[in-house]
Amino acid sequence: MAVFTEVTLDQAQALSKRLNLGAVLGLRGIGAGIENTNYFLSTERGEFVLTLFERLSFEQLPFYLQLMKHLATRGLAVPDPQADASGTILFELQGKPAAVVNKLRGGHQLAPDLHHCQQVGAELARMHLAGQDFPLQQANLRGLAWWNETVPVILPFLAPEQAELLSSELAYQQQLAASAGYADLPRGPIHADLFRDNVMFEPVPQEAGVQTLPGRERLSGFFDFYFAGVDTWLFDLAVCLNDWCIDLASGRLDEARAQAFVQAYETVRPLSGTEHRLLPGLLRAAALRFWISRLWDVYLPRQASMLKPHDPAHFERVLRERIARAWHALPA
Repeated sequence: MAVFTEVTLDQAQALSKRLNLGAVLGLRGIGAGIENTNYFLSTERGEFVLTLFERLSFEQLPFYLQLMKHLATRGLAVPDPQADASGTILFELQGKPAAVVNKLRGGHQLAPDLHHCQQVGAELARMHLAGQDFPLQQANLRGLAWWNETVPVILPFLAPEQAELLSSELAYQQQLAASAGYADLPRGPIHADLFRDNVMFEPVPQEAGVQTLPGRERLSGFFDFYFAGVDTWLFDLAVCLNDWCIDLASGRLDEARAQAFVQAYETVRPLSGTEHRLLPGLLRAAALRFWISRLWDVYLPRQASMLKPHDPAHFERVLRERIARAWHALPA
């Protein structure tokens, strides 16, 4: 059970009253989290999620929460942090930072088809455009600066061929990031972790006498923005392609899904010629980022913050595939 900090019903009721959410009807711990304590909170006004942040500080959290609030007010399908009468959205429970957001409808789609990829691609582009005027600034904390710091620490744990791959790819990404083309890439707030389990879909209402078709769910929201930061929009797109559009067993890109994802994105925000040219390099960057973080979680785990580290070998396979087979999307 991923509940690191217990919250009593009385504490939940006091916070619900402050937020004008009505009486608490239920409070249930969520067992899926690996970073934070999460509860499903049922009140007279609806269904919510209460989060106590176990890793992020009071100083770090305004960027993430205000970004979600900013996107929600612009009609994006994201959790909306609930505010009290003074507009406060960050609170304290049991000495920990805490927030309450509305609960998104539906469930995960862990075997996405073209229909799911198209919806996520278009909504990702809408999210990027909606964040253009977000006033707060915070770098992607798991970007190149973090890779440079972390790789030397984890290299001693790796087999020689893994260490060689990691070092050579880091050098490639350093060179790419220093290029004029990279400097021209459009950027803004990105999700940076929009995997299949951070997106929700709900079934399309079934018409009388009509069988619901597989894969006809509609997107109901993106969540878990706690790795968000300002970076290139292309990196965010690459993170998505490396999860939504691959064969999980081999790491190989499913080109039909990838093309559908990019073309749906481009119906909202067309990619520049430079973005199309640099996409293969950013796909490698996105694979490298998650290989490094999974290696870090395995060899240098934080106490009580991870229930079970993800397998680093998955993103090692993805990286090797992206190096061996550069992929360019066709412009929409």
